[in-house]
Amino acid sequence: MKELDAKDREILGILTKEARIPLKTLAGRIGLSRSATSERVAQLERSGVIRGYRADIGQMEQGLVCAFLLVTLVRTPSLGILDQLARYPEVRRVSSVSGQLDLIVEIEVPSIDRLNTLRDLIASHPGVEDLTTAIILRRDIERAV
Repeated sequence: MKELDAKDREILGILTKEARIPLKTLAGRIGLSRSATSERVAQLERSGVIRGYRADIGQMEQGLVCAFLLVTLVRTPSLGILDQLARYPEVRRVSSVSGQLDLIVEIEVPSIDRLNTLRDLIASHPGVEDLTTAIILRRDIERAV
C-alpha cells in the first residue's frame, strides 16, 4: 500500500463525515477531476483503508439499554467470536484493545432481559474466558466524529 498523501487524507476526512457524498461533489471539494478522485477512492478501498460505507444511526428509542461488554478471550486472535458478534444486530461496535481485556463490545438492546440473553450467548462461546457487563447510565460527553 502506498503512503497516504494530503489528498487521500482530505478524501478520508470528507467521507468520514459524509459517506454518501456524490463523487462529483467530493472531487470539487478536494480540487481534483472526477476520474482522479474516483481512482483515489477505489485505491483506498482496494488497499483496505476504506473498509466499507455505513449508515450511522443514533439512538432511535428512549427505552434502549446501552452497555459495554468487556471480554477476555482464551487466546487471540479469536475470529470465531467476531463472526458470532457480527450476527447480533444489537452489537453496535467491537473494539480490540490492549491490556487485561481483549474486546470491548458496545451493545444497544430493548430490555435488561435481552441484555442478559445476549450476554449469556456471548459468554458461552468457547473462545470467551471472561465477560463483564457495564451498563451505560448516561452519556456525559458525546461528539460526532
